[in-house]
Amino acid sequence: MDNQSRVFATILPAVSREFDGHGNEQGLEVRTVHRHSPGSRTRMVQVTGAAELRCPADQASVRISVSSSKDSVSEVTDSVSRRTQYILQSLRQHGVCVEDTSTSKLLRREEDSYHMEAEVTVTFSDFEKMGTVCGVLLEKLDKSVCVGLPHFYHSEGCLSQLRKRVCVSAVENAQQKASDVSRLLEQSLGPPLLIREEETREWRHEEEQDSVSSSHLLRPPTITASTRVTVTFGLKDRNKKKH
Repeated sequence: MDNQSRVFATILPAVSREFDGHGNEQGLEVRTVHRHSPGSRTRMVQVTGAAELRCPADQASVRISVSSSKDSVSEVTDSVSRRTQYILQSLRQHGVCVEDTSTSKLLRREEDSYHMEAEVTVTFSDFEKMGTVCGVLLEKLDKSVCVGLPHFYHSEGCLSQLRKRVCVSAVENAQQKASDVSRLLEQSLGPPLLIREEETREWRHEEEQDSVSSSHLLRPPTITASTRVTVTFGLKDRNKKKH
């Protein structure tokens, strides 16, 4: 019967390290495995890597509403329609696409008069433009218009990119560690044999506001994503000559 021998060595840091928020791992856990069998020898190094990235909201929606009460349907409709058209025209002049706006209207009777409300919902990806547009509407329409506070959120595309970036960063961190360890062991780092995502987390940060003012428009919330991966690399003898 063929004899097999296995040697397991664990290399751990003398002092654990805290995560510094820039993709550096909290600690280092490395295992090198040597397996000896007739005609084959497999050597591997396994490391963990972690990363944490923060991304601000990339979109916001704002509700702009106007209302009016008149004695007849035609009067109230004309009053609200004129202001609604002005709002839509102002949005176009500032480069807001038609696809980023939606309009709804509601007409009801209140005793002897008719009341109509119209609401324009606008999606912005340029927050500076959002602040400019809201300021213009408040200045021109004054009390006849109500501009709501923006609702910030992350688009699916933004979240998808954030998750990809944090995963790649964690893998790069693991690869750098494995490279350092392989040099310590006088080996050359081989190709990755296994990459496993161990843990992922996401949490939202709401920015504190001093007051409800235009400064609110400039401080969107952020989402932080973190991930931890385990990567196994093959090891090659650095001094082995190629034939």
